[in-house]
Amino acid sequence: MTTWGFIGSGHIGSTVARLAIAAGHDVVLSNSRGPQTLADLAAELGPRARAATPVEAAAAGDLVVVTIPLKAYRDVPVDELAGKVVVDTMNYYPERDGQIAALDDGSTTSSELLQAHLPTSHVVKGFNNIFFQHLRDLARPLLPVGDDGRSVLAVAGDDAAAKDTVRRALHAIGYDTLDLGPLAEGWRTQPGQPAYGLPYAKEESDWTAGARRVGSDELAAQALRAGRSA
Repeated sequence: MTTWGFIGSGHIGSTVARLAIAAGHDVVLSNSRGPQTLADLAAELGPRARAATPVEAAAAGDLVVVTIPLKAYRDVPVDELAGKVVVDTMNYYPERDGQIAALDDGSTTSSELLQAHLPTSHVVKGFNNIFFQHLRDLARPLLPVGDDGRSVLAVAGDDAAAKDTVRRALHAIGYDTLDLGPLAEGWRTQPGQPAYGLPYAKEESDWTAGARRVGSDELAAQALRAGRSA
């Protein structure tokens, strides 16, 4: 059994938490507003869930998911995450996060920013290119890895062992994985790229209209079509 810590418990965080609990794992939820604001969610999720502060969630998690606005990445606890695998779901939205020059000019990526902030942790990019409703609906934990009915999520990271940890965690909650390579390649599934969001949408004009399965070959093809303007 794995304990998943969540720094941020919005749409993606709460969806991943539900999937983790369904797979028999424990979850520790947190957000910037305090554990009391997560009491209803924790109660809804049941006895395997509890609410905490970000520091407590970071300390408790065997695997920790960071799912907050990118502009707040410097608020992520450092010491409590030392040596741990951290899954980064964050995306850069300048209209929300403000302009970040190093991202605008392509000299780094959002996950590399988080890795620099967490020098003793092992950051793996994941969950960043899928709408939360699609993430919820496409999980197939009862199907074996590699089954044609399972969808694929991309991961990127600089540490092979950390990526393997995340790969096994994703397998447990119902997804296969596509390895994009190092964190520097994580931009291939970020906003504005072909592999971001729409591959999983049943209808491009309405993301809420339903989800469709995406396999490794399709996602890899979309990732390879990615291009940077900078």
